[in-house]
Amino acid sequence: MARIGRIGWSWDPFREMERIERDWANVFSGYVRPGLAKFPPVNVLTSENDVIVTSELPGVNPEDIDISVAGDMLTIKGKRPQQELKEGQSWQRRERSGGSFYRTVQLPFTVDSSKVEADYTKGILKITLPRAESDKPKKISIKAA
Repeated sequence: MARIGRIGWSWDPFREMERIERDWANVFSGYVRPGLAKFPPVNVLTSENDVIVTSELPGVNPEDIDISVAGDMLTIKGKRPQQELKEGQSWQRRERSGGSFYRTVQLPFTVDSSKVEADYTKGILKITLPRAESDKPKKISIKAA
């Protein structure tokens, strides 16, 4: 790594980007801004044969969720209804917003999109994405002479 400035100090662009992101998050803490908060949050579990992606989508109707897969990219799109205020009400704190959302996740390998399954139970979306046969490692036999 190249040394810049003071002796023994090196500049790491990735560390600097993390610092800037943290600083901006602190400036806007308490405010929901598109692009700062990643929604919906996801967990990605992998095995040799498949990937399982789970996502928290409270208050979203399954009919309002669109899932698509292209190669090794999974996209989850949807819409969460806005919470309506009654007359005389105002927000004191608003951390859960409504409206359209999308999230794209790069998967660790290409999946067979014809075998993808999705289940939505109690606000948790579970997507099972089987690994494409063409992407599975092949055992190579060695011929001895």
